[in-house]
Amino acid sequence: MKAIAHHRFGLRDGLELREVDTPALTDDGVLVRVRASSVNPAEWFAVVGRPYLARPAMGLRRPKDLVPGADFAGTVEAVGGAVTGLRPGDAVFGGSGSGTLAEYLCVRETVVPKPANLSFEQAAAVPTGAVTALQGLRDKGRIRPGQAVLINGASGGVGTFAVQLAKAFGAEVTGVCSTRNVELVRSLGADHVIDYTREDFTRGGRRYDLLLDVAGSRSWPECRRVLHRDATLVVVGGPKTNRWLGPLGHVAGMLLASRGASQRVVFFIAKFNRQDLVVLSELLEAGKVTPVIDRQYALRELPEALRYLGEGHARGKVVITV
Repeated sequence: MKAIAHHRFGLRDGLELREVDTPALTDDGVLVRVRASSVNPAEWFAVVGRPYLARPAMGLRRPKDLVPGADFAGTVEAVGGAVTGLRPGDAVFGGSGSGTLAEYLCVRETVVPKPANLSFEQAAAVPTGAVTALQGLRDKGRIRPGQAVLINGASGGVGTFAVQLAKAFGAEVTGVCSTRNVELVRSLGADHVIDYTREDFTRGGRRYDLLLDVAGSRSWPECRRVLHRDATLVVVGGPKTNRWLGPLGHVAGMLLASRGASQRVVFFIAKFNRQDLVVLSELLEAGKVTPVIDRQYALRELPEALRYLGEGHARGKVVITV
């Protein structure tokens, strides 16, 4: 099968489209013919080999994972003997630890039927971004109807899902984004939109019960100014600029600075599970959540797609057709 082989760190010459072995079908696995995938900051970090602190997990001298990628949508090619509920020909989507930037993928539990109203490209845009937004708001943020929720970084791969999910949970939503994305964020259902190039959201008059910080652009003292005393701040991301620590430097700073505060500060890394994919599938079928796709690239164009994603200006998701 054709796949992106990740044989050394770096965007320039670390990725190559080549023939590799098709993954073997396991008894509890589903072999999927991948039709589309999407890229996330995690793939960008893994390909460039940063932050250096994470190199033991990524691979000290060369990448541990031959084929990168976490999100996928496609059709079932075959199912293992222990698998029920899916059969060859079914359209599916889901997430995997690696290996989705290839023609075939063997995945176990984290695969569910694709909503009929979504294309393969739309479905592939969902898993990482939407699961992160869902778990950040519902599980870590403990969102409740009627709360005032602020999404910092509302126009990106996580933020576009977070705005829609927060509205689905019955919150009053404020999104923070740049000028060119104001109308997009408003169209997703945000009650208020703050253009950070014109207004400092940390000095506004509103106070929030929950802040989902995707952008990681402001310090704890700045964020605290707009939080109620019993509010929660969920840290999702941070700047890429520190080669050694990456976004972990920002995360550690927020957690340390907030010690002793009445507000709760939480950092987490989303984990795929079938139950959350089912929840998202139902919301997608009901039209309460719609993926936003910025650009689409062919599989051979993955380095260009990651380069664009790394610039930090993508609106919604960057999708790869396979």
